[in-house]
Amino acid sequence: MADTSGSATTKRMGFAMPEKMQLHLAMLALQFGYAGFHVVSRAALNMGISKIVFPVYRNIIAFLLLLPFAYFLEKKDRPPLTWNFVIQFFLLAVIGITANQGFYLLGLDNTSPTFASAIQNSVPAITFLMAALLRIETVRLNRKDGISKVCGTVLCVAGASVITLYKGPTIYSPNPPLQRTSPVLLALGDANGKNWTLGCIYLIGHCLSWAGWLVLQAPVLKKYPARLSVTSYQCFFGVIQFLIIAAFCERDPQAWLVHSGAELFSVFYAGVVASGIAFAVQIWCIERGGPVFVAVYQPVQTLVVALMASLALGEEFYLGGIIGAVLIITGLYFVLWGKNEESKFAKAAAAAIQSPVDNCNNRPTSHIKSSLAQPLLASSTENA
Repeated sequence: MADTSGSATTKRMGFAMPEKMQLHLAMLALQFGYAGFHVVSRAALNMGISKIVFPVYRNIIAFLLLLPFAYFLEKKDRPPLTWNFVIQFFLLAVIGITANQGFYLLGLDNTSPTFASAIQNSVPAITFLMAALLRIETVRLNRKDGISKVCGTVLCVAGASVITLYKGPTIYSPNPPLQRTSPVLLALGDANGKNWTLGCIYLIGHCLSWAGWLVLQAPVLKKYPARLSVTSYQCFFGVIQFLIIAAFCERDPQAWLVHSGAELFSVFYAGVVASGIAFAVQIWCIERGGPVFVAVYQPVQTLVVALMASLALGEEFYLGGIIGAVLIITGLYFVLWGKNEESKFAKAAAAAIQSPVDNCNNRPTSHIKSSLAQPLLASSTENA
């Protein structure tokens, strides 16, 4: 009978892949998508697209993409929509879409894609701190799992910072070097004439908004476990909020027109990859692995940007990049090892509580999933 259940799972999925592997692959793919989004967004701003019109179209596309999947796939599992949930979805949209995307575009317009990617590496540290303060992420510094998670997060941020701030001697140089003749590519990192300090402030606001969205979404998903529907509601409210802002800040009708195929591609990439697919994947990973698991992968994006720049633009590899990559991989190992150790403590505690009950009722203990396969949420967050 046990084989029947396993074969059913295999038939349904096509092949059996452990959920841990699914989570890691999903987060790695997400970083590649976001890395391309930095370049596409800067290209759109260089082409003159409005910083308000761009997120409006982006979220409309994401909403239309997610809506049919959310409606049909979660039709039976979706809880009734109450005013309490509407308010929560609206506030999540304010933080995770309107403030997050708005601050990002304002900061990117005044800095560069490389710097925008680098400063986002503060998201894991901010998320870890927020989750710990709200008791969504349990941190026990008197245990090795807690120390490992803290050290791993610090190493990830340090590794990405080294890639950005320390160059060092050349380790690898393309031979022959690629020719960078496209003026569009040369202009992607150009921030001349911009207010760099103001751009940094905007990007810090973007990071705070992103971290807050990662943390606050976890308890909402426990009460409303329909991730595609939650994402769709947020995209819908994000469009409404940006339209309200546009009514006051964007009076030029020409700003709403798409003038070239490049602008159309940038809008579709942002809507389909960076919003529709990325939001769905990210919210699934938050539900299964917890907010810190998602945030700790953020520094990988800087490594991906460095690889893309080397392959596409012929940039060289420097010692700082190698050191940073080692620190990032080491940090990820520490965090994931800490979570595995945390699951062992949870299993031992659950077994100690379950044993007297099982002895009385003569029933086998229930299977307990690893902490990586479910949100890292403390029981107190039910009332959050």
